[in-house]
Amino acid sequence: MSINFNLLTLFPDMFPGMLGQSLAGKALERGDWSFNTVNIRDFASDNHKTVDDTPYGGGAGMVMRADIVESALTSIPKQKQGRKIYLSPRGKVLNQALVKELSQEENITLLCGRYEGIDQRVLDAHDFEEISIGDYVLSGGEPAALILMDACIRLLDGVMGNVDTADNESFGTNTGGLLEYPHYTRPAEWVASNGQTYEVPDVLKGGNHADIDKWRKKESLKITKAVRPDLLEK
Repeated sequence: MSINFNLLTLFPDMFPGMLGQSLAGKALERGDWSFNTVNIRDFASDNHKTVDDTPYGGGAGMVMRADIVESALTSIPKQKQGRKIYLSPRGKVLNQALVKELSQEENITLLCGRYEGIDQRVLDAHDFEEISIGDYVLSGGEPAALILMDACIRLLDGVMGNVDTADNESFGTNTGGLLEYPHYTRPAEWVASNGQTYEVPDVLKGGNHADIDKWRKKESLKITKAVRPDLLEK
């Protein structure tokens, strides 16, 4: 199954960006995923290609107009729009469970806002759901869209070489939804630039898979308690 992303944006050249590289780039070449950019500014009607206006009620910033955003959206055939998402700091926070859900979609339309935001009426009229990538504000929705896309693409069949990789990562099935345990590789003993010697834990060198699994679960729980105790409450 492949997935297509429609991107409503004022900066179409930002795509595919980093997703044209590495595993995602190879998957794009294979046709595992595709994208279609729609330049919102192309649907402005004045000579200056204006897409925003001052907000009703006053306040700082400019607001992207509902009529122009709608024209950009409806240029995409309805059957190809799929799930419609507005990247917004006030949306529900993107997590791994939601990423897994989104990765099963055939089409996703991502609306990338700029300025102060987008006229609420177009969001209501077309049933956009709002998704946030975290409790902070970006200069636009494009970086957030790339993050959401990357998270979905890596879960597609054949993108990651080892099918068990996702289940063994942070928030994965095999980690119980907790943060991932530490990783080590060669050399077994390493002297850092601070002069201290750091060694790989003995349990990882012993070859006893039951002990290794027990150690990994213990470390995963310890890290989660220290960094993200909220995950233990779910």
